[in-house]
Amino acid sequence: MTAPTPPTPPFRDPDLPFAERVDDLLSRLTLDERIGFLHQFGPAVERLGVAAFRTGQEALHGVAWMGPATVFPQAVGLGATWNEDLVRRVGEAVSREARAMRARDERVGLNVWSPTVNLLRHPLWGRNEEGYSEDPRLTSAIATAYTRGLRGDHPVYWRTAPVLKHWLAHNNETRRDTTSSSVRPRVLHEYDLRAFRDAVEAGAVAGVMPAYNLVNGRPNHVSPYLREHLRTWTDEELLVCSDAGAPSNLVDSEHYFDTHEEATAAALRAGVDSFTDHGTDSSTIVARVKGALEQGLLTEEDIDTAVRRQLSVRFRLGEFDPGRDPYAGERAFDTPEHRALAQETAEQAVVLLKNDGLLPLAPGRRLAVVGLLADECKLDWYSGSLIHRSTPLEGLYERFGADRVEFAEGVDRVLLRTSDGAFLHVPPAPDVPGTARGEEGALDPALLAGRTDLPPLTAAPDGTELALVDWGDGVLTLRAPDGRYLSVADDGHLRASADQPGGWVVQETFRLEPHGDGHLLRHLGTGHPVRVTPDGVRAAEGEPEVFEVVVTERGEDAVTRAAAAADVVVVVAGNDPHINGRETEDRTTLRLPAHQERLLRAARTSNPRTILALVSAYPYAVDPADLPAVLWTAHGGQAAGTALARVLAGDVSPAGRLPQTWYADDADLPELLDYDVIGGRQTYLYFEGAPLFPFGHGLSYAAFAYGELTADVTASGVRVAFGVTNTGAVTADEVAQLYGRAVDPSVPRPCRELLGHRRVTLTPGESTRLFFDLPLSAFAFWDVAAGRWRVEPGPYELLAGASSEDVRLRTTVTLEGEPGAPRPVVEHGLDAAGFDEQSGTEIVDRTKESGDAVTPLGGKDGELLYRRCDLGAGVREVSVEMSGTGTVDVVLDGGPLLASLPLKAATADPYAYVTVTAPVAGAPGGVRDVRLRVRGALRVARVGFTA
Repeated sequence: MTAPTPPTPPFRDPDLPFAERVDDLLSRLTLDERIGFLHQFGPAVERLGVAAFRTGQEALHGVAWMGPATVFPQAVGLGATWNEDLVRRVGEAVSREARAMRARDERVGLNVWSPTVNLLRHPLWGRNEEGYSEDPRLTSAIATAYTRGLRGDHPVYWRTAPVLKHWLAHNNETRRDTTSSSVRPRVLHEYDLRAFRDAVEAGAVAGVMPAYNLVNGRPNHVSPYLREHLRTWTDEELLVCSDAGAPSNLVDSEHYFDTHEEATAAALRAGVDSFTDHGTDSSTIVARVKGALEQGLLTEEDIDTAVRRQLSVRFRLGEFDPGRDPYAGERAFDTPEHRALAQETAEQAVVLLKNDGLLPLAPGRRLAVVGLLADECKLDWYSGSLIHRSTPLEGLYERFGADRVEFAEGVDRVLLRTSDGAFLHVPPAPDVPGTARGEEGALDPALLAGRTDLPPLTAAPDGTELALVDWGDGVLTLRAPDGRYLSVADDGHLRASADQPGGWVVQETFRLEPHGDGHLLRHLGTGHPVRVTPDGVRAAEGEPEVFEVVVTERGEDAVTRAAAAADVVVVVAGNDPHINGRETEDRTTLRLPAHQERLLRAARTSNPRTILALVSAYPYAVDPADLPAVLWTAHGGQAAGTALARVLAGDVSPAGRLPQTWYADDADLPELLDYDVIGGRQTYLYFEGAPLFPFGHGLSYAAFAYGELTADVTASGVRVAFGVTNTGAVTADEVAQLYGRAVDPSVPRPCRELLGHRRVTLTPGESTRLFFDLPLSAFAFWDVAAGRWRVEPGPYELLAGASSEDVRLRTTVTLEGEPGAPRPVVEHGLDAAGFDEQSGTEIVDRTKESGDAVTPLGGKDGELLYRRCDLGAGVREVSVEMSGTGTVDVVLDGGPLLASLPLKAATADPYAYVTVTAPVAGAPGGVRDVRLRVRGALRVARVGFTA
């Protein structure tokens, strides 16, 4: 007899709802199997036919780390396009390539960790290149477009499953795993949460990744906001994936918990569903989860909740329905369409900052193209490997002809003489085939080792002339004549072996340190000085070599010669994304590195027709006064050079717009760790100084007129419309921007706030009318007294124009709104963190699980202001819930001291709060402003008033 075919388990039935199928599969997994799924690299369950699964595939502007792929402009460049349709198409191309690459390499994942929606609050943040904008609405608009492209448009199945990074308030690399961002409620709701919320509510997000930092004293990986906010924004099961190594940080660097079992349990209960820790080895996380279970810190239900969320994503990706997955046969990779899209995106990302008429370049001009980035197509940490490559020099050769373009890189050419009179020498490299770092793909490119198959440097009578570049702060690279950078591999030898600086720890950077009559050459990756040994030149401890730097040519001399012979000079300046401003390293200044300032000065002195083209991951403070034209573009991916050349030639009219404020000086910047954009008057929303270039700025080769602004208030919002006409002589894009501001707000509100934008293409003389339907919520602010959003009644000005400062039209509407009410402090008291204004304090965690408290910075003095507190007919007693030691003075604004409440017996546990009570003389009443003056090492959680 033939054995009966076993019934198909419900989780394999594509006609059942996903939730039912997930529950069925979950019920079939053993406890050990479920625990195994909690690590990033979840094992296969062969008895059920369930494959192994890994969370995480970097795809910020193309599939990264897994070898060659189409490379689009950096994320900040995508933000500069202000074009959601374009960015959606980029996301679609990236997800198609992810599917195609996975078909031939199962290491490629479909749970993509992108985009980054951290707001570009501070331009010195090392990861500025990863974000879209300083504005939450623009950021969420671009992020929503990208995630929609990544997700695909099928109603059931997803092409890839995007995870937003990095939750929450994360803008510093300096001590990033131990610093706490103090985020007051208004900043939390109006700024940091908004970018995440709008993207999640749009329905194309599979999850989020918490950031390394702490917010209000609590690590993001145990944040109550995951439950209180994130998971309330959608009915979908969201997958929360930890950042790499962050679960261990809870104990090892942050010391927030005493044991890893406590930390793992707390993260899981807070909402972390997948633990990225210890690379591909899941044993440590598995042991911690099991230990937490045995200690009663977790339940099986906690584990099931996390596994259910992960399985939900896997079902949406079609893993269990190969016959129905519409994306299973996707093979689109490096297609002509993707190449054209990469070029189109790079062109749309170019921002023309200044133009006195020199651009576009007239035909027949002789060009000098100079600068350290003139013949570079730089990649960053989250790039794939290049299939195609276009540098500015190559783009201009192609567009204008190589015979009309002169090139000078501007490097300093040097010999390094040893103390015994020999020189550093690069031996001839054998004919050994090599690949660029990362070309073969790696699950963790931080583990890629340097090459050891090439001969190390030696000391010899005939030295090798090296190209020296100072990238700022004395950080140098040295390049051999064959184009290879000096690098140090695991054996400590110096070799000319790297195609570019790169890696998690860059092994191609050095510093020259004065020493006696010469210099030590210190290798920054290892921290060791360079030594000359019998078996070659090494970076190692021991007696260092003292070098004499013999300069054979200064970079500015080569630039001067090229510039003098040209009609127009194009100086290409900017950054290397792996040096001085990257993940793990913030910048120290807005200024261009001194080496590049020398080259710019030399070009400008030699030829007044000098154009500055900045190719960078972040803004610079440059003086444009003596320059007839300035452009900026982020590192533009594989088509960067072609795109820049076409813009310079006028084949494309530039229409990129700045996604963040360009400040004129370092003095205009807040402290890097000051996350209070309201109190610190940060970003275009609150900045009151004069920017170098404002948010939304960007010029065109055409001119545009704005007219007929109308605004109609309806029951649900405001309908705004205005016209835009191309009054120029060329077809061009215009990015029309609509801003609003409260005319007479009761609390500090933005100077102006982006409400909408449109990028439109208009031929000469063509007009269009743009419509914006704004919900009333667009005018709301977070009312800390009420703990919710509120639209304040009164006049609101609407401003239409070409940037946040280039306003062409204005009108005012009056909204009924909802009047504010005094704080009912007698009934509800005051949460300390719900202040209106503060000085000298920061917000910390009230408990390890939830809630906020306030403490004076450094245990000194701080002050908190709470406006319009209703004391009723009068109060007779004040109480303060606090821990630590010190004093809280309660003062009525404009009046005497209400009460002084000392906490003399220190509480050793910062979370062991006591309530201190004091009588109030005179029973003051009415609506008054209340100030708390806090002194000492205190945590203040709450203030109560007794009628």
